[in-house]
Amino acid sequence: MKCFRLLFLATLATIIAASPLRAADDNGREGTIFTFWPLIDYRESPAEEFSNLSILGPLVKIQRQGDETVTALRPLVYRTSVERDDAAGTSILYPLASVTSAPEQWNLQVLQLLQVNAFRRDEPGETEDTSMLFPLYIRGESREHGTYTSVFPFYGTLYNRLFRDEIHYVLFPLYGRTVAKGTTTRHYLYPFFATIEGQEESGWQFWPLYGRSSGEGRYDKQFVLWPLYLRERAGLDTDNPTERLTMFPFYASTESPRLSSRSYLWPFAGWSSDHATGQEERYYLWPFIMTARGEKREVDRFLPFYSREQTRESVKQWYLWPLVNHDEITSDTYCRDRDRLLFFLYSDSIERWPIDGAERRTTALWPLFTFHRNERGVKSFSFPAPLEPLTPREGIEQNWAPLWRLYIQKWNDGGDSAVSFLWNLYWHEKRGNDLAYEVFPLLAYRTRGEGSDVSILKGLVRYRSSGDKRMLRLFWLPFGLEWTEGSHEAQGATPPGETRIEARYEP
Repeated sequence: MKCFRLLFLATLATIIAASPLRAADDNGREGTIFTFWPLIDYRESPAEEFSNLSILGPLVKIQRQGDETVTALRPLVYRTSVERDDAAGTSILYPLASVTSAPEQWNLQVLQLLQVNAFRRDEPGETEDTSMLFPLYIRGESREHGTYTSVFPFYGTLYNRLFRDEIHYVLFPLYGRTVAKGTTTRHYLYPFFATIEGQEESGWQFWPLYGRSSGEGRYDKQFVLWPLYLRERAGLDTDNPTERLTMFPFYASTESPRLSSRSYLWPFAGWSSDHATGQEERYYLWPFIMTARGEKREVDRFLPFYSREQTRESVKQWYLWPLVNHDEITSDTYCRDRDRLLFFLYSDSIERWPIDGAERRTTALWPLFTFHRNERGVKSFSFPAPLEPLTPREGIEQNWAPLWRLYIQKWNDGGDSAVSFLWNLYWHEKRGNDLAYEVFPLLAYRTRGEGSDVSILKGLVRYRSSGDKRMLRLFWLPFGLEWTEGSHEAQGATPPGETRIEARYEP
């Protein structure tokens, strides 16, 4: 126990003695670096209105940049707030849950199953609230019908949900009624019994044995032993009336003024012809062998050996699927070239915006590394990368990736660079002629302009120079010796000035 107390007191004394390093910008505002790995890493740059505090490596983060604040307790919570917009977003154990707020809306979601939303309507002073624990509970508001509620499977009423204008049910699947585009369908013991009615429209079904419905002059549908026999005539009141017949799996056909298609012993053989565009498609053992020719696209597919699909703005190719893939997108506003091996094992993507003249590149080798070059030419490399190549999402980048990144490097074409190893056990930053690096706790070195600062064991021995002035301090003492280069007379034991360096690299 006594040894632990001595160790604690020694550590505390070292923290107190290891004074932060500061630097003044051209306007006299001070910047600061203070590190005591792995407990604390603090960096401040008033010139850029930036500060970052990291505690226990990547676990705790408090960062301010202008009026934007980031607070994180990884991987539990990550919160970003913007003061000027009065907006904030918080992710909780991403992607488990998130909360977003703004002056006109508030949202909560848990795995997209639990959702609570509140937002302002177009009318002044009116708001709308919706909530859902899918599929058990749904509550919302309809401008036409007012508030509605669904408590599944007991009772429910929904408006403009699940691709229906109205949904009503009691003790589902015993009874349900839906309305879509004026057609009312009533279900009894869904999906077995149903009736259909509407304006000049009627029908019924006893699924899967038999069903039939028709709308006067619009459509006529029928099935027997679904899906073995299906017949449909649709769009009879349009300029493209369509007839479909399916006798699964032996034969299927579609015939209309715009399209003709046939299928024989699906999926063994089939073809389709678009009369409007001249597009012709043929397949054998779908989806393995297929060809298509026409204005919309051209396809040559002989899987798993080779596949090529080309449209007006894109090309997609596979070699020995799923081994090698190359795809391109080319348009007036956006272009992309991407090569992949085994989907995500290796990926190299180059994106361009011709109008803006911008370009960025992302390369990843799972699970080893990711490389990124953004539109400003800033490059970054990180190791390892167990999730980033699989799901390159911002939530992974913010909440999880810093926990396993042992090595990070950022640099640009101007020679500026920043490196972090083991969450700043070793780090360095270079900006123009200014350089700072540290190997905790052995050595720290900083230069800025004509000044330099060398510290051994966090101040056991510390040497500073600025112009022709020199300073030496030993044993973490708050005073030392100062002299001028070329003079053999010490200037006295006075409290030393502080060497300053601006840095804003975040671990």
